[in-house]
Amino acid sequence: MDMQVNIAGVRWKNPVTVASGTFGSGEEYSEFVELGKLGAVTTKGVANIPWPGNPTPRVAEVYGGMMNAIGLQNPGIDLFCKRDIPFLRKYDTKIIVNVCGKSVEDYCEVVQRLAGEDVDMLEINISCPNVKEGGIAFGQNPKAAEEITKAVKKYAKQPVIMKLSPNVTSIAEMARAVEAGGADAVSLINTLTGMKIDIHRRSFALANKTGGVSGPVIHPIAVRMVYETAQAVQIPIIGMGGIACADDAIEMILAGASAVSVGTANFYRPSAALEIVEGIRGYMEKYGYEKVKDMVGLVK
Repeated sequence: MDMQVNIAGVRWKNPVTVASGTFGSGEEYSEFVELGKLGAVTTKGVANIPWPGNPTPRVAEVYGGMMNAIGLQNPGIDLFCKRDIPFLRKYDTKIIVNVCGKSVEDYCEVVQRLAGEDVDMLEINISCPNVKEGGIAFGQNPKAAEEITKAVKKYAKQPVIMKLSPNVTSIAEMARAVEAGGADAVSLINTLTGMKIDIHRRSFALANKTGGVSGPVIHPIAVRMVYETAQAVQIPIIGMGGIACADDAIEMILAGASAVSVGTANFYRPSAALEIVEGIRGYMEKYGYEKVKDMVGLVK
């Protein structure tokens, strides 16, 4: 039995990674998780300069999950290259760097800087607000999504994964747009925009008023969007959104994902991703699948 998967020419030892923003850049989890047993580690978003993030409070618990408005706080690309890449390179796992920015130029600067670094893939977070277009996210406009994909592909030396926002009318349209722009793969879904009000303080639970909802509560929506995307594009899909156990991950694979990413579950069960690897292995043994790809998109 072979657990390996090929994502845009990069061979992972198994189909499980961790979602950007839920795992730091690996170091803080390394004492709890054997990083070398993951198919890949996806880093927290990194920008061309350090970002302070949003004011606190930035995290709130909601029914079936959590909500965050961290604001992509990060140390900037220079410190990231000096500190985080060398740390991750000590482990036998693929490195996926999540890239964020506020303009096309911001993204391209980071991608260009990473061209000479020893990382395996780039994940472009297009849920960021486009400051030059009045704050609408790059990932909410098909034309903008296609253009930013084309722009980063000019500089990228590694395969490019475009991370899609679910806060759109048609996820399939967005996926087709980034595929047309040259994306090598897509990952979805990012968080859904939500709001929580503290009825006793009569104020917003988050200083930002709104935040990204994640966790088991969004899983059925994520499965539907992965399925719709699989019908729309030919490039590989990394499925995420509320994956808390192997059953959730297998559901994503059957819907059309070639690999999966574990996010919120890392916060309350750091062992979740490795348990999911073993759970997928057990499922393959039980039902006689030789390769993960034999299960991808089986449910039509």
